[in-house]
Amino acid sequence: MGHKVHPIGFRLGIIKDWEAKWFAERDYKRLLQEDLSIRDLIRKRLNDAGVPRIDIERSANQVTVTIHTAKPGIVIGKSGAKVEELRKLLEERTGKKVRLNISEIRQPELDAELVARSVAEQLERRVAFRRAIKQAAQRSMQRGAKGVRIVIAGRLGGAEMSRREREVAGKVPLHTLRADIDFGTAEAMTTFGVIGVKAWIYRGDVIPERRVPERGVEMMAPRGERPAPEADEADMAALGAALGGVPVESASAEDGRVVDTGDPDLIAGGVDVEPHQPTDADQGQEPV
Repeated sequence: MGHKVHPIGFRLGIIKDWEAKWFAERDYKRLLQEDLSIRDLIRKRLNDAGVPRIDIERSANQVTVTIHTAKPGIVIGKSGAKVEELRKLLEERTGKKVRLNISEIRQPELDAELVARSVAEQLERRVAFRRAIKQAAQRSMQRGAKGVRIVIAGRLGGAEMSRREREVAGKVPLHTLRADIDFGTAEAMTTFGVIGVKAWIYRGDVIPERRVPERGVEMMAPRGERPAPEADEADMAALGAALGGVPVESASAEDGRVVDTGDPDLIAGGVDVEPHQPTDADQGQEPV
């Protein structure tokens, strides 16, 4: 049987970020319940504002809540009255200072949660299901999506036997980790039962940022590309002894040259020296 993974959870830490940004060792259970109650309260009060995502950050005595919405005017209200009322409610529920940020979603057609909710609302208004999903996919593609997949399941059209229908446009590469794929679900409460809606939207590839190389990685470069080490008198004396007693003069580190002495484990930085040529005396023979 197929084992399906959540497209957003699959990409967490690669191109996607977490919705809750905090860490706790002892109070994890209590803080998780608090997060769920905050999200539940916001979604109920802003049901008609198109809120697909709520980010929560925590510090010592403050909770920062970022509400992503397609209709910021409904969230803020006249002169900020609604957002202030919501902030006070959240402070009463959490017992901490709450800071509210409102982030506008510029293109709701590229948000999978909003697209799925739009299709569900049309199904509740008895719009033909094939037309609803086809128009939703076309609107997303016109707004710049590279691929859309919408699946609905349930008693479609009031039929006694439930079934599944889908609409696919473009491509949705679910196995590609760098593919920015958004996923959202919604439910349509119709008179003949619940119809589930799922939406996948492929918005193009995201190239993950390269990490800065750690200290010491440059020492793994090829020999000709290594930085020239600075040599003191003791190093020069040891090098001269290794070269058969040839005197070696040190050079400044600004020369930046690496000289191969013939020994694979011995490299002199900033030193001009010729490899020692073996003589007859070195080989144990008397000179002719």
